[in-house]
Amino acid sequence: MRLLIVEDNFELSQLVANGLMAAGYESDIVNSAAEARDAARNVSYAAMVLDLGLPDGDGLSVLRELRRHADPLPVLVLTARGGLQDRLTGLRSGADDYLVKPFALEELVARLEAILRRPGQLLGRSLRLANLIYDTESRQIFVDDAPRIISSRETSVLEILLRRQGRVVPKKNVEDHIFGLEGEVASNAVEVYISRLRKQLAECGARVVIHTIRGVGYLMAEEK
Repeated sequence: MRLLIVEDNFELSQLVANGLMAAGYESDIVNSAAEARDAARNVSYAAMVLDLGLPDGDGLSVLRELRRHADPLPVLVLTARGGLQDRLTGLRSGADDYLVKPFALEELVARLEAILRRPGQLLGRSLRLANLIYDTESRQIFVDDAPRIISSRETSVLEILLRRQGRVVPKKNVEDHIFGLEGEVASNAVEVYISRLRKQLAECGARVVIHTIRGVGYLMAEEK
C-alpha cells in the first residue's frame, strides 16, 4: 500500500517514511504544497500524511482543494499546531485525523490503520483468497499454510489485487502502487510483473487466477 508524505523537514519525512516502511507501507515524499497537489493528481495513493507549515503555503489549502473536488483520499494532518481551534479547523477542512508533533511513530501507524479500516478503505492485515493468504504486516505469503517466497515487486502487485479481489483494478492503479513517483516507467512494466506473478503463484500451487481485462486492468479471483 502506497502513501504520500507531505513534509518539508527532510529528517522528519525520512523518519516517518522509515517507520511506515517497517509497518509494511511504501511511501513517496514531497516537500511543498505544489508537489502535493501534483502527486495527488497523478498517483492513486491509499492515504496522505500532511504537514500544514509548507514553504509555499498552508497545507490546509491542499486539503481544502482535495475536498472541493470531492477527492476521498484519506488525509492525516501531522503538524505542530496543537491548539483546539487549529485541530477543529483541520478536521472541519476535511482531515480524517489530526496528530500533533511531537508524536510517537506507533501512534501515527495506528491512526493510519484506523483511517484505512473505515468502510470503503483498503486495510486488512490478513488477505485471503482460496488457499492463498497474504500477511500485510510481515509481507509474508502462505499457500496451504506453508510460507512461500515471492519477489518484492510481485508482492506489491499481489497486495493491490488481493485487496480488491473480484473487482477490476485499473492498470494505472497497479502502476501507481508499484512505482509511485519513481519517474519514467516502461510501458509494459505492469504486464511484465503480472506475468511474473502468475508464474510464481502457479509454482506455489495457489488456486487463484489473474484475469486481464483488455484496455482496463486486472482482476484476481479464485480458480474454478
